[in-house]
Amino acid sequence: MEPLAPTWEHDHVPGRSGFSLPSTRGRLLVAAPPLSDPNFDRTVIFMLDHNEGGALGLVINRPSGEMDIEIDAWAHLIQPRILYRGGPVEPQALIGLGLVPNITPDGQIVESVECIEPVDLDEDPSLMATAPSKVRVFNGYAGWGPQQLDGELDMGAWIVLPALASDVFTDEPDGLWRAVLARQRGEVAWLADCPADASLN
Repeated sequence: MEPLAPTWEHDHVPGRSGFSLPSTRGRLLVAAPPLSDPNFDRTVIFMLDHNEGGALGLVINRPSGEMDIEIDAWAHLIQPRILYRGGPVEPQALIGLGLVPNITPDGQIVESVECIEPVDLDEDPSLMATAPSKVRVFNGYAGWGPQQLDGELDMGAWIVLPALASDVFTDEPDGLWRAVLARQRGEVAWLADCPADASLN
């Protein structure tokens, strides 16, 4: 599978009816408060694909506990050994994301969103041409049918923002929703301080 690469040049502006939405692949969907669906309230989703046939992404800020699944060949790359709830679709499916750094001609190591690739957990990383430096494993994924995500975006349910490799592999997933919003410019950053109970605002 080809490496994931962002394709947007501009952030989505929620609520513009008739707006032709570009793909969110390689970007973050940040749940706009308040989002009534408990599956997605205050989630941050890294988008793997988004086209006319539908969309697919992984919730990256919902750790579900210590990993008790034996993936011996990959164990040294999965640190900490935490399993993440990637979404409500096919919750028994295991999906791996790896960070495969690029090396520039002058020997500099670059770790970016373009370096994040799905990995086959049945494969032996020692046999790969370029093995990832980090791997994160998810149970299930978030999925949308044709035009479903486009409709949610147009209603303002999600804020589409640039992703960093450090978002996907964060050591502080519980604070990621707030951190991603807080680093933005303008009014979007104000949402980081929105209380969990919107009635308290």
